[in-house]
Amino acid sequence: MATSGKPLIFVTNDDGVQAAGIAALIKLAAEFGDVVAVAPNESYSGMSHSITMHRPLFVSAVSRQPGQEIYSCTGTPVDCVKIGFDEILGSRLPDLVLSGINHGSNANISVIYSGTMGAATEAALYGIPSIGFSLTDHSPTADFTASVHYARRIIAQVLELPAERLAGLCLNVNIPDLPQDEIRGIRICRQTRGNWREDFVHRTDPNNRDYYWMSGRFYNFEHDAEESDEWALRHGYVAVVPVQMDLTDYERLDLLRGHMER
Repeated sequence: MATSGKPLIFVTNDDGVQAAGIAALIKLAAEFGDVVAVAPNESYSGMSHSITMHRPLFVSAVSRQPGQEIYSCTGTPVDCVKIGFDEILGSRLPDLVLSGINHGSNANISVIYSGTMGAATEAALYGIPSIGFSLTDHSPTADFTASVHYARRIIAQVLELPAERLAGLCLNVNIPDLPQDEIRGIRICRQTRGNWREDFVHRTDPNNRDYYWMSGRFYNFEHDAEESDEWALRHGYVAVVPVQMDLTDYERLDLLRGHMER
């Protein structure tokens, strides 16, 4: 892509390059700068931070026009970021990475399973500010009007931050499935404590082999925690959670040092 002097916005997702959510996000990103999008050729939901190591990746151009290039990749969302940064963009890194808009929530502990957020956190590891957007509606024909409205506002506010505060910033943004005029605003939150419990449907195929379909539900351990993302969504707010990749349990560092290093 020729340099235009505008900010370079990189867009990806986990629902696939054909999803309505990424089409809405690419159109919005073009309001802020030049756009390069690299997205999976099919759905990679739930792939978290996985990468492809045992088969080749194929990248094909979906469309190219001045200020906008869209590519399809046969890998995971994180693969898309890596190959986008290291091969497609050449020597220039993007000014901002946007992932989504996901069809379905990525609030609470779902953030660790999310391919949408896997791509966003990968960008943050490069030091690039990133935002993952999700709408709490799994429908392929979901209405992204309110999502685009709030995403526009959040992107603009992020780009207003001082440059020294942007490096590695990563936001997990979840938008309730409500009409725009019913959303009460934006709340900066923390991740809700809870976990997913799975249910498996056990069946037997015509060759007498057992197989399983997995489903499940999220168990919220703190329904009344007003600073949590699930509370915000349940009460009609857009939930914004800053996330990081350092998984160190700092509260137990001194305990373990004293117990194990003596």
